[in-house]
Amino acid sequence: MSQPGSTAPAPGPGRSRQTQIFVDGLGGARPLVPVAPERLQEAARRKLDAPAFAYLAGGAGAERTMRANLDAFAAVKLVPRRLCGSASRDLSVELFGHTYPAPVLLAPLGVLELAHAEADLAVGRAAAALGVPFIFSSQASEPMEEVAAAMGDAPRWFQLYWGTDEEVTRSFVRRAEQCGAQAIVLTLDTTLLGWRPRDLDLGHLPFLRGQGLAQYLTDEYFRSRLAGAPLPATSPRPSPALLRTAASLGAHGRKFGLSLSQMRAAAAHFTASYTRPDLQWDDLSRLRGWTDLPIVLKGILHPDDAREAVRRGMDGLIVSNHGGRQIDGEVGSLTVLPRVVEAAGELPVLIDSGVRTGSDVAKALAMGARAVLLGRPYAYGLALAGEAGVAEVVRNVVAEFDLTLGLLGVHAARDLRPEHLA
Repeated sequence: MSQPGSTAPAPGPGRSRQTQIFVDGLGGARPLVPVAPERLQEAARRKLDAPAFAYLAGGAGAERTMRANLDAFAAVKLVPRRLCGSASRDLSVELFGHTYPAPVLLAPLGVLELAHAEADLAVGRAAAALGVPFIFSSQASEPMEEVAAAMGDAPRWFQLYWGTDEEVTRSFVRRAEQCGAQAIVLTLDTTLLGWRPRDLDLGHLPFLRGQGLAQYLTDEYFRSRLAGAPLPATSPRPSPALLRTAASLGAHGRKFGLSLSQMRAAAAHFTASYTRPDLQWDDLSRLRGWTDLPIVLKGILHPDDAREAVRRGMDGLIVSNHGGRQIDGEVGSLTVLPRVVEAAGELPVLIDSGVRTGSDVAKALAMGARAVLLGRPYAYGLALAGEAGVAEVVRNVVAEFDLTLGLLGVHAARDLRPEHLA
């Protein structure tokens, strides 16, 4: 409680963001992007063309897993305590020896050029301005070196898909180290591409058009494969759709110094090699030999897998079902979080899939997560307003989280516990 004459605590990010919006509103200004998650998604749907929105927003099968993720967060209820004097809050989180300002990281999202021309560069700059880590995607639209340069010394991790071309996989790890990545995130749930009706109905896979291949097209090992790669068959009288595909491939080729035939070969080699269905636990020992960075396994849903990760000497876990994009009818990530946390012991556990609001962040931390990964919402912000849109989405989530802590009577993010839940 403040004493007479004492200095009031500085407003946290919640009150600061809230005040900014209301003061701007006096002059008739509105936020760049909608604050409510449903309106944010709907605004992005109106802005994007159908294939782009389908890829960013869609899920596997009947999208029951996507609904399960949202339903899992909706089912968990918070219970505040009163008169706790939480006038100021500490939102910081420590992961692998680094301290970040809030327990929010930007998830690795592929093919961000579908949302905005500046793609990963815009996201990287927004993340750097806020101090939150950005996890570079293997399926990025801009090479990791350029995004790292745009971010300066701001924190970044790298997400790895382990393909059948192991020299390329190993090269990605080396490049991530050279770019200053603070961790390697190995995605385990995409050894095969899930059945995604929205994309299938449109016959749209962006990689075949040269999109989302920046890490590969700038990799010396991947580029060395292009001379001998088989070219996909083409019609002697190409349709307008094939002509548009050729134009897209040609544009990406010019950007990365490759000919149209090389780009066709690149698309063919990528689709033939980017997944590895035979990946097994024993393979992790090779990854450990390639890097001294912390290795975080993304896609863990079963406690036995968490225990095996501990036994194999992994450094962290991300509870995830890939945002509902891989298996229709999968369990919601938040539903299994407590069991995975228990099985993981001292390993830090993060979570993604279904995080939309600051109160979602609070629920996840109360259930044992160290931090969350925010995905689709920042992509929608990117679509609507580029770098500034990404920054606003992240600020809004962090602001609501800060206010939620204060209203729960919690002084620090690390103090959230199961007793704050019904």
